[in-house]
Amino acid sequence: MKKLILIGLVFMSAYAKEATIKQLFNVQTVKVKSSLTAMSLKSYGFIKIDESKVYDVAPRFSGFVETLYADKLYKKVSKGEALVKVYSPEVLKAKDEYYNSVKYAKNKSMLKSAKGKLELLNIPKNELNKKRSNFTTIVSPEDGYIFEKSINHNSAFNAKTNIFKIVNIDTLWVEVKIHQDQFSKISKLDTFELTTPAYKQIFSGTNQGIYPIISEKDESFTLRLEVDNKKGLLKPGMYMSVNMSQAKKDYLTLPSTAIIRKNGTFYAFIVGEYEGEYEPIEVDLEVLNKDTYIIKSTLVEGDIVVDNALFMMDSDAQINGLY
Repeated sequence: MKKLILIGLVFMSAYAKEATIKQLFNVQTVKVKSSLTAMSLKSYGFIKIDESKVYDVAPRFSGFVETLYADKLYKKVSKGEALVKVYSPEVLKAKDEYYNSVKYAKNKSMLKSAKGKLELLNIPKNELNKKRSNFTTIVSPEDGYIFEKSINHNSAFNAKTNIFKIVNIDTLWVEVKIHQDQFSKISKLDTFELTTPAYKQIFSGTNQGIYPIISEKDESFTLRLEVDNKKGLLKPGMYMSVNMSQAKKDYLTLPSTAIIRKNGTFYAFIVGEYEGEYEPIEVDLEVLNKDTYIIKSTLVEGDIVVDNALFMMDSDAQINGLY
């Protein structure tokens, strides 16, 4: 049978005895209770570009810049909008073959071949419906902002060169730091609210999963959230506070002040049979939030445990060899 800690040990001095009696009267208890509450977790993250919304503009031909319309970084462009008008001997030759096939060739396969060559060069179809031009226009593949450009007025470029990088920010990612001991909770959380110092409103995130790699520097995982940004309020690089939670459920709970951790094991001090007697009992628990634990075993609803003075209980338990 386990020994019980009897509060009110005899100390060598009257002062010490008086202090111990005072501690005895200050011992507070709390009941294990069922609470309808939500598991929650707080962290932080930074806004990143949604990599699935990045578009490279890399012509399949070489050429020379005639007119540069997208002449500034971070300029907003629309899908189909002209970025640059260029002169390309390769494209001009392919156009001549096409128009000559249309005008003179009776062989449909020759016409199809000439048209196919222009399609492979990614020449806009509407250009072929107009009067022959020595120039061709490169257009934006998607709505977005110009995050990179490698050409200027009067530049020359080679085939396969990325001359623009266009990023659509209608959706963005928030990469959230998750410490190892919080990892098991993530699958239970379904509501992700994000705030930033720049705005008062709350943004909603969607769980996109945890990256399959851990940071050796701070022993943390990275959770990716997707955030709708059609209003354009959020920008890559912004700091976000992240509150993660689940729908409310019934949990058996104790305040964190009623639990002490020793050598990786959690204990509570349950009230004994006689007044002033307390027994340390090992408990299996899970963090509900920073102030509350979920009790998973050993204790049941209604059990009474010490809620304060745990430092005193811990000291007496060690003196009595209870752990």
